[in-house]
Order: sequence, then C-alpha cells, then structure tokens
Amino acid sequence: MKRKLASISVDLDEVDCYGAIHGIEIPEGPALHAVYDRCVPRLAELFEAESIRATFFAIGSDLEHAHNRDVVASLHAAGHEIGNHSFHHHYDLSRRSAEDILQDIGLGASAIHEACGARPVGFRAPGYTINDTMFDGLEASEVEYDSSVFPCPSYYAAKVSVLGMMALKGRKSQSIVDTPLVLRSPKRPYRVGRPYWREGTGLLELPIGVTRWGLPYIGTSLVLWGDRGARALTRQMLGRDFIHLELHGFDVADVALDGLQPLATHRPDLKRTAAEKVSVIRGVIDMIRQAGYELLPLKEVARRLSETSSP
Repeated sequence: MKRKLASISVDLDEVDCYGAIHGIEIPEGPALHAVYDRCVPRLAELFEAESIRATFFAIGSDLEHAHNRDVVASLHAAGHEIGNHSFHHHYDLSRRSAEDILQDIGLGASAIHEACGARPVGFRAPGYTINDTMFDGLEASEVEYDSSVFPCPSYYAAKVSVLGMMALKGRKSQSIVDTPLVLRSPKRPYRVGRPYWREGTGLLELPIGVTRWGLPYIGTSLVLWGDRGARALTRQMLGRDFIHLELHGFDVADVALDGLQPLATHRPDLKRTAAEKVSVIRGVIDMIRQAGYELLPLKEVARRLSETSSP
C-alpha cells in the first residue's frame, strides 16, 4: 500500500521582510531579530516534542550574523533540512536578469553550506514568485526540487487586493504579483515543463498547499482562523497522497513578547498569542498523523517521489 506523505516547511523571513511587504520601517531593536531569536526556538521545541523533522528555508544574507548561523547549524544538527530561500530575498527576483538570478541562488546555497556544512537541495522563491528563467537557474544549480508554486485563487485575489489598497493609500510594498497563469499549475507534486505551470520532464515541484475549495493551506491562514478553522482546512487536505503545510517563523510571533507593535495594525494574525498559535499548529499535526501520514522533510519526499516515478 502506498504510504501517505506529509511535510512541514518553514520560511525564515525575518521581521524586516514584513516591513518591506507592508511598506513600513521597523525601528532598530530586538524586534528586528524576533524570528531567529524567538520564533525559531518555539517551532524547534514543538517539532522536537512531536518528533518531527521539518524543512527550514533560510535567506543567505541573514546568515552573515553569527547567531543566525548558529541557529541554522543547530537545526541541521537536530535533523532538520535547511533549504535555500535565495540570498537577498528580493521580492522581484523573478523579474531580474538570468545572471542575477543564478548568482543569487548560488550565493544563498553557499551561505547555507558554510553555516551547516551541507549544500541545500531544495529552493523556495521569495514571495512564492517564480518563472521559467528561475527554473533554468535552479536546474543549472543542480537542486533536487523546488517548492515555490502557489496555485491558490483566493490567495492570489487577496494579494492583488491588498497591494492595490496599499497603493491607493500611498504606501509602496516591495512584494509583487505573480502571473495569474500560475493558477493553472497542478496542486500536487509534478515535473515542470515550459512554461512552468504545465507538466513536463524538468525539476520536481512540491507546490504550496491549496485546499479542495481553493483556500491557502499555510500557517498564516491556520493561525488566523484559529483551532476550528485550521481543522476545517486540514480536513480538506486529508486523503491526498501528499500534504504540504508551509509555515513562516513569523507564524508563531507574539506582538507583546516580541515587541512587534509597529506591525500590529497591519497583521491580523498578531491578535493571537504565540501560545495560541503553537496550539493550533500542534492540533493540525495531530490530525495529519491520525490520518496515517508520515511526516518527512521535503528532500525525503522529493527522493521518494523520484524513486517511484523512475522506470
């Protein structure tokens, strides 16, 4: 009988990334480092208690800080996978030249290799925005899989709406909108073709989760909707051969404990405490496990899928 597989991945976008999204300046201070200093330990503790090995996508430039390198090295030593989330985390990376893209991918991989002693085999694009030029760069970089494609109609519509309202208010976000053709992409793992939203024989894609009703299956949605809402979203994912739950370290941030008041009016998820968010994620993990899924890092899922698809 085919084993049902699941993965939890975590993007380590630091607080300044959220300032860039919302077009605001985050004051100097401990809050700027809340993801590595406070959120990652919360998730690491949860995963250790649940015997889960996850995939953490690190931004290469963040690893110029010795503390962040130590955090990534500790995660790797604990058995977690460290994936490449680019070097600079430019939200418009997909709009840059092929040379710039290839260089950014390589710098990110080298920073991670230097931090933990293992070269990353997986990649996630900033803001989930990817294109054929980036896939060309990834294939040239010999990664084993990508996990950037997010074919979610409701997420896409919400992003367009939010960026439009920000523009009307005179605030400029660094985030960009992907091509709507991404919504044609398969919602299950597939080999990318050209264009990338079609199936082909290229790199293995492990998409971001989308429910049967076209809702985003990501940490921000789960913690925002609370325990009952998160369970409802999870029920829509059960029954698939592969469930992918994508989180951000920021998904367990706490506005009071972490000094994130500048973002409080822009982030409704900050209305919940870190303890409440961790509880929601733990409940979802229990549901997935009780349904018979084996939780593995993305690289292990990619390798198993590659083995089963081999002639």
